[in-house]
Formats: sequence, structure tokens, C-alpha cells
Amino acid sequence: MRPRDVVKVGAVGLRTRPLRAFLSALGIAIGIAAMAGVVGISSSSRADLDRTLASLGTNLLTVSAGQTMTGEEARLPLSAEAMVDRINPVTAVSATGRLKDAKVYRTDRIPEAETGGIGTYAARVDLYSTIGGRLSSGTWLNAATGRYPATVLGATAAERLGVSRAGPDTKVLIGGRWFTVVGILRPAPLASELDTAALVGWGAARSELGFDGHPTTIYTRATDARVESVQAVLGATANPEAPNEVQVSRPSDALAAKQAAGEAFTGLLLGLGAVALLVGGVGVANTMVISVLERRSEIGLRRSLGATRGQIRTQFLSESLLLSGLGGVGGALLGAVVTGGYAMYQGWPTVIPPWAVAGGVAATFAIGGLAGLYPAVRASRLSPTEALAAP
Repeated sequence: MRPRDVVKVGAVGLRTRPLRAFLSALGIAIGIAAMAGVVGISSSSRADLDRTLASLGTNLLTVSAGQTMTGEEARLPLSAEAMVDRINPVTAVSATGRLKDAKVYRTDRIPEAETGGIGTYAARVDLYSTIGGRLSSGTWLNAATGRYPATVLGATAAERLGVSRAGPDTKVLIGGRWFTVVGILRPAPLASELDTAALVGWGAARSELGFDGHPTTIYTRATDARVESVQAVLGATANPEAPNEVQVSRPSDALAAKQAAGEAFTGLLLGLGAVALLVGGVGVANTMVISVLERRSEIGLRRSLGATRGQIRTQFLSESLLLSGLGGVGGALLGAVVTGGYAMYQGWPTVIPPWAVAGGVAATFAIGGLAGLYPAVRASRLSPTEALAAP
């Protein structure tokens, strides 16, 4: 038979039993949709991470105080920023200093124990540009406001304090002093510790809150080609007397690690999709076996009219392939729609790897071939007399 005739003959069983064909194809479609959706959503998430890192830069390094040999909290030297700034590939340096005793409250009526997990930090004026920060309201600290009781709140800190907008009439209590909220930051992916912070100018922290001037975290930007080299010498440069008391990190690595954990979970979901696909294949096999039993008279009639065993075998095998192919194509389309919808909801770019769609459809044909092989062989082995004598 010509390919066109094979398709026509194979489609007979699907047209005569549409509901059964639909339910069998649905099992295949669910498996393919699950696999395509998982791969697509994972790829879209990865694309969003790459886009975020491209905008924020992967060349940000942080130096923070660790612990001493006795387990106490170490301190970075007062000259740590200046020493780090002398490293030739370093292009920007800024710092924050933690004020442990300066608690933050919305009003003076809040119980002292209810701090909301908000920390107070002295911040350099150039911190905003160094970390690639963005504001949701107001302005960042400048040379003037950095010397007076003014603060910029992190995104989470503002939410916990119930502050939605910055302005001259918006004040919070920091260390027993009223500070005007001049700005609110958006979430900072590469400096997440600032999300729960109230940031005040370095000068204001000294004059208003008794800050000792020691930085607790130094943020540096280095040329992209020399990031690894700079990372290797940062600890010894920031604190030459005790480099083992310094912690050096690359914030973008944390985001990459988070993505890696997500990919491990993706592997689990792909496994579940494969199980669903296998169940769909069993459903196709079951449908084809029943089809052979129900159509024994048809098989006998075709054999009596001259159809060969190979043609009978081809008929049922093509029917199984068509059934699986319909499920595979439908599942691929459904997976693409789910991926696009979820990516749009999350604000991610939609990425659907062609290999995932092509591989899924190819897998359905392979499963359809395997599922229909036994029923096709069984149908071809029926003799005309035996098939026509069937009730």
C-alpha cells in the first residue's frame, strides 16, 4: 500500500471509536505536556536568571567580617575599603556597617521586642551604584542627606514597617531618633541582606547613632576578566593581619546554585512526566488489543478479499502510530501553552527548547510503535476462517 492508503486505513479505527481514541491519546498527551512544560518552564527560568545577571553583572564580590579563632565576631579594619580600592582590576568599592543596637520601629508605641527582623546599616553614598540598586520610591542618599537623619529602606523592611512611599512626612524611629524615609529600594538580588535593612548615611550613623566606622561588608566590582584573580586576594587585602577572619563571596554564585537546585527538582518532574508517558503507552496498547478482538470479523473479511498478513499488520501498526502521534502533537502544544502562560505570569521570557518538543513527539511514535506491535502481529496471524467464525 502507498503511504497515503496506509494513513487512510489506519485512521478507520480512530474514526469509528472516537471517544476511546480520544481518551487513549489523552494519556499520551498528558505525559508529553508534562515533559514539555517542565523543560520549557525550567528553560524560561534559566533565561530570566541569565537576563537578571546580565543586567546586574556577575562581577560583584563581597567581603564581610567572619569569626575569630575564639568564635567571636571579627571586625574589618577601618582602612579595609581603601586597601581593597588599591587592587588594580577593582573598578568600584563601597561598604555598609552594621549598627547592632539601633533598632527600627514605625512608631514609639511599638514594643521594644518587636523589631521585625530589620537591621540598621551605615551606608556609603556610592553603595547604590555599586550594587546596581533600583528605587521603587523616593531617592537614594547623597552627600547632603547622608549627614542628616535620613534613611532608605529595603523592600522587605518597608513592607514590614508599613511604609509604602517615601517623603518628608514619612518617618521611622531608629535607635531612639526619628529618621525621614527619603527612599525605598526594590529587591536587590545580589545584595539580599539589604532587603531587610534601614540604610543611613555614614556621617549620620556616626553623629546620630554612635557608629564606630568599621565596615562589616565591602562591595566591590572588578573587571570581568579578572574577577577570579581579585576574589583570590580580597581576603588578605582587606585584613592583612588576619585574612582567615574574612569571608569573600560572589553573590551571583548563590543565584546560580539556586538555579542548580531548581534543575534537580526539574529532573524529578521529568521522571514523573516519563511515568505518565509510559502509562499513556500502556493505554494505547490496551486500546489496540481490544480493537483487534472487536474487529476480528473485519480482519477475516479483509483477509478473504486478498489482504496479506503484512497489510493487516501495517493497518493496526499505523493506527497505533496515528493514535500516539495525535497525543504527542496535542501534548506538545499543550506544554507550549502552559509554558507560555506561566512564563508570562512570572514576567519571564518564554523559552521552549525545540529538542524538547521534537524529542517528545519522537518518543510518542516510539511508544506507539511498541504499543501497537503485539496487537498488529496478533491481528496478522488470524486466519480468515477463524476470524470470520468469531461471534
